[in-house]
Amino acid sequence: MSELHKFLFEGLPVRGMIVRLTDAWQEILARRRADDEHAPWPWPVTRMLGEMAAAGALMQSNIKFNGALVMQIFGEGPVKVAVAEVQHDLSLRVTAKVVGEVAADAHLQDLVNVNGRGRCAITLDPKDRVPGQQAYQGVVPLNAKFGTGQPDLADVLEHYMRQSEQLDTRLVLAADNNVAAGLLIQRLPAEGKGNIEGSGEAMDAAEQLEHFNRIATLTSSLTGDELLQLDVETILRRLYWQEKILRFDPQTPRFACTCSRERVAGMIRGLGQEEAESILAERGEIDVSCDFCGKHYRFDAVDSAQVFTAPGDRPPASSTVQ
Repeated sequence: MSELHKFLFEGLPVRGMIVRLTDAWQEILARRRADDEHAPWPWPVTRMLGEMAAAGALMQSNIKFNGALVMQIFGEGPVKVAVAEVQHDLSLRVTAKVVGEVAADAHLQDLVNVNGRGRCAITLDPKDRVPGQQAYQGVVPLNAKFGTGQPDLADVLEHYMRQSEQLDTRLVLAADNNVAAGLLIQRLPAEGKGNIEGSGEAMDAAEQLEHFNRIATLTSSLTGDELLQLDVETILRRLYWQEKILRFDPQTPRFACTCSRERVAGMIRGLGQEEAESILAERGEIDVSCDFCGKHYRFDAVDSAQVFTAPGDRPPASSTVQ
């Protein structure tokens, strides 16, 4: 079963969380394989989406946001857009639009940043918006300087969290066809001297940073293969065996799609009645497939007419869903 564990380093200004998406990730891939309308994602895209799903779950759990956290990568390569959406209860879904060939050894820059204008956007969309309230969005250009070497998704998101939350962060991500996983370590916010929970002594900013850097170095020693193959207990014991860790009850991420017939009807309404009737004349029905879960919503002429009819005037629907 998929699991997310949160923990604190006792006496230190550092928190962490680790996620392993197993059944949730496998269901996403199985639905994609079973979708007659969409081909399975190429392996490099699958890996990127798995890392996005794991990172999204970590970030959502970290901020405790009552709404959807939506991570989008807009690309200038074979991947035009990739999306991972995680709700407040850690239900999640992912998708990507791929155009053209994807090299078997492609990495993030090859997939989405060929011309240097790719970007990653993190949107926090409140569940119950009040009038005038807007979703918050932060954007990281993929051509930003993330240090040496070719940046990966972890580098991009570490940069985002330093800029948006002003918190030093270390992130390790990995995915294959069975597991999508991530480990996040973050320095707790503190200014000047202060008592750290579990310690009777004050710790100044320099000491706090020193402790975070030590924990971050241990975290960076974890390989992608280890993150995918080892269980949570083994990973924490191997990395932080000299530290005293305070653990919290685990959470259970799961796959869930928020598509609905009502949402599709709204999309058709947005097309306009003339365009909808044109599609019906050409195809006999309007068939909309959800890119996230593969569910089909079919609207015949009667269904389409109901979309453009006032609710009180509508007869019972005759649509089909597959």
